[in-house]
Amino acid sequence: MYSIGFDNEEYLKLQSEKILKRIEMFENKLYLEFGGKLFDDYHATRTLPGYQPDIKIQLLKTLSEKAEIVVVINASNIDSNKEVGDTGISYDDDVLRLIDEIRKYDLYVGSVVITQYLGQPAANTFKEYLESLGITVYIIHYIPDTDYPANVQLILSERGYGNNDFIETTRPLVVVAAPGPGSGKMAACLSQLYHENKRGIKAGYAKFETFPVWNRSLKHMVNLAYEAATADLNDVNMIDPYHLEAYGVSAVNYNRDIEVFPILNAMFTRIWGESPYRSPTDMGVNMVGFCIDDDICTEASKQEIIRRYFSTQVDYARGKVHKSAVSKLELLMNNSEILPEERVPVKPARKRAEETGVPCVAIELPGGTIITGKTTPLLGAASAALLNALKHLAGLDEDVLLISRSEIEPIQMLKVGYLGNENPRLQVDEVLLALAINVATNEAAELVLEQLTKLKRSEAHSSVILSQINMSVFRQLGVSMTCEPVYQNKRLFHST
Repeated sequence: MYSIGFDNEEYLKLQSEKILKRIEMFENKLYLEFGGKLFDDYHATRTLPGYQPDIKIQLLKTLSEKAEIVVVINASNIDSNKEVGDTGISYDDDVLRLIDEIRKYDLYVGSVVITQYLGQPAANTFKEYLESLGITVYIIHYIPDTDYPANVQLILSERGYGNNDFIETTRPLVVVAAPGPGSGKMAACLSQLYHENKRGIKAGYAKFETFPVWNRSLKHMVNLAYEAATADLNDVNMIDPYHLEAYGVSAVNYNRDIEVFPILNAMFTRIWGESPYRSPTDMGVNMVGFCIDDDICTEASKQEIIRRYFSTQVDYARGKVHKSAVSKLELLMNNSEILPEERVPVKPARKRAEETGVPCVAIELPGGTIITGKTTPLLGAASAALLNALKHLAGLDEDVLLISRSEIEPIQMLKVGYLGNENPRLQVDEVLLALAINVATNEAAELVLEQLTKLKRSEAHSSVILSQINMSVFRQLGVSMTCEPVYQNKRLFHST
């Protein structure tokens, strides 16, 4: 049964008040670095049940008259065509998606900033494309790792931040957001502080990170789930030593902010004359820790750690992460005494696969019912499990025929004979399309399709790695899917 573990209304109230107070600390100009995602923050919704994935946008709506949004993207992510984990689309495409979504809420997007720029051809092409769409684009130049961030004298000079474009902004709150981590949000903010100071304005900086939750313990499951989610980034939760020394209070932050704080503080002091912050925790404005139910969120975070354990193993099997990320998840699981089998659909999927000798998928519906499906000559395991789950929700017997062999075989002929696909079995999206076509002639198909919304918050597990198409459809349906880190066959190349 789904339990609410997060108070959205209280969060909106406390968070907006905190940000407004931080704006007042400076000369009515605050650059607020937004960590995490503006939209679709599925990690937060999974670890904090009840947390609305668009709550940050709702927050900005309460501040809409004061706020404008700057979207930041790292030039190297454009050049490498890197994908955003939860959405599966490239960083540059996600910038466009973010802008579209933000505008739906009548919020103002001031510009796009390309960071770590080295003249990459792909970054130049993207810049030209954005400008053709009427979007203003600014450039933050790359500073060599040998100088950044330690060489404060160079950074705060005309050869450092002075070489960057000044981002024209018009409102007191400038929210600096990005499609994913490592985009260069902080560099964009600090560059602006430098330029604003040259113009005689003492603009401020603050950081808005949902995780780790600073006023929970270091080993709280919510914070461990954040470590699991960032295993490939080598983020580690730590007690903020500067906060402990300054106030005698333990606060949780993460290693990168703690490591860089002395340098940031030196920058703040050089720009402002003195620093208003005594610790990296001081820089934050996050109030999420005041709005969570510990018991509910602890169990939800435990489940998220197991999901991340499987997803990281799959990423390693696909060659997308280093072995160190897998090792970190294994160590975290062992230290927390968490077993993969504590994820409910894992055992049924493994058991059915062992019994049948073919790939299987198990789905745990929101009410707790377990539905399984196996690979057949006509359907993949994910498709079979989905159809069985929909039949159950519709109150239909499992042997009710929704799509006949005579309807499936022409689709298979198209896939194999004309499109060159070596897998003839219908994937999840193809099954849903076939069902939709059948609605006109099959009442059961219509009844089954009406059950799709009831799959939301289901948990599922596959005995083999599923295609990206199948994973994407389950994600759209609100089903959290994990997979065993093995492919159905031993080939080197696996189609998505």
